[in-house]
Amino acid sequence: MAQFKDTLCLFDVDGTLTASRQVITPGMKTFMTELRKKVKIGVVGGSDLEKITEQMDGDVLGLYDYVFSENGLVAYKDGKHLATTNIKSFGEEKLQKFINFCLKYMADLELPKKRGTFIEFRSGLINVCPIGRNCTQEERIEFFEYDKQHKIRENFVAALEKEFAGFGLKYSIGGQISFDVFPIGWDKTYCLQHVEGDGYKTIHFFGDKTHPGGNDYEIYEDSHTIGHRVTNPDETRQLLEGLFFK
Repeated sequence: MAQFKDTLCLFDVDGTLTASRQVITPGMKTFMTELRKKVKIGVVGGSDLEKITEQMDGDVLGLYDYVFSENGLVAYKDGKHLATTNIKSFGEEKLQKFINFCLKYMADLELPKKRGTFIEFRSGLINVCPIGRNCTQEERIEFFEYDKQHKIRENFVAALEKEFAGFGLKYSIGGQISFDVFPIGWDKTYCLQHVEGDGYKTIHFFGDKTHPGGNDYEIYEDSHTIGHRVTNPDETRQLLEGLFFK
């Protein structure tokens, strides 16, 4: 049983528990198992369950008390499915207009590399990736550095915000190569509704993209959480050691 029974710690995945799109290290995985003996723990990521499971190196549903994939739009508690909210409810006509615009915009982009899977349709969001999600790790890093200089994703989002101003969409830049799109209110704070009745007095959130426009920003700033900004898994561990292992 957790020593801090009224405390829940929620974690972003990329840049918080793992390096971006990499598998959690054995040391960090063991540390999280020890943390679970003290507090309840959960992950909340923009990726689908398959990708989160891959990064968490196995049975994520058995290793964490809560697993919130796609910002909590697909929710699990104690290894069991809680709920799924699907972006198809947004309407096919709007979805096609949006997707068509994205494909036309990306067709005109000149990048160091382009690969495949530029639009990924998930249960609760659309992931837009200018380089294509099929890129290698080396190509991912190359695009990330290029994007820092040329603001490919930032400018793309600005164009979408202008074109679809009345659609009620939110744009969230996270990771290294893509950004997520979803209806307003479907950011990571969406997951909090699944824990609000579980009696927690304190909810900590740890994430790296906590700046405005980052995919951790809303939950980091939310009044129901204590937000912790980190830059890598080692920093996450150091903060946790100071909070719960003194």
